[in-house]
Amino acid sequence: MPLAKALAAQLLALALVAAAGRAGLLPGDGLWPAAIAQGLGAAGMAALLRAERWWLPIHLSFVPALLAATQLALNPLWYLAAFVVMALVYWSTFRTRVPLFLSNRQTVAVVAQHLDAQPSGVLLDIGSGTGSLLRPLARSHAGWRFVGIESAPLPHWLAGLMASGQGNLTLERGDFFARDWGEFDIVYAFLSPVPMPRVWEKARREMKPGALLLSNSFPVPDVEPVRIEPVADRRGTHLYVYRPRLGKRRKGR
Repeated sequence: MPLAKALAAQLLALALVAAAGRAGLLPGDGLWPAAIAQGLGAAGMAALLRAERWWLPIHLSFVPALLAATQLALNPLWYLAAFVVMALVYWSTFRTRVPLFLSNRQTVAVVAQHLDAQPSGVLLDIGSGTGSLLRPLARSHAGWRFVGIESAPLPHWLAGLMASGQGNLTLERGDFFARDWGEFDIVYAFLSPVPMPRVWEKARREMKPGALLLSNSFPVPDVEPVRIEPVADRRGTHLYVYRPRLGKRRKGR
């Protein structure tokens, strides 16, 4: 349970910092040394509890950010506005455990090579965000049809705004697991490790023979990809290529 882990990490770090403060082990005076120590401790605790990596910077900055906010003396409406914006961007992340990831232009180029192999087809982007993958592909591959599904309201709205006039691109808001994948030649995913087993089972059940599942950065656990394609970007991205109707479990599983 990610929320339980997050709360445990924060509370354990708070207890350690309080104990260190009573023992006179914290450097300097004031609240900032304690806030920084609590952030470091919470990030360390989260790592020990095997929280997802994207939780670590949140733990690291949470209490220092709260302290900084109290010293700014901002109107409370700014905090409400920030909360609303964050909710519209991350929406159901607490439930799906899939943060907002944006595909870069180097990834677009690698995916485009798969589209070049045939003059027409249909590609689905599950968790399409702002359409950073779909919009350039729709411009460069007029014979293809593209569908993106995103649950968060603000990224979905921004994608629709920026994709205005692209007739071969359809953007839907909702749950991509509720959509049938049988019509698609390629399904592209840039999610997180958590939903990948469910993505694989749905792809095996619904995708047609010969269709491809492309997963950015996150492989399907215990399933051998057809190939792994490197992306020439700074973070060393890899694209995992699967044919779900032919997928095989790794040996020893």
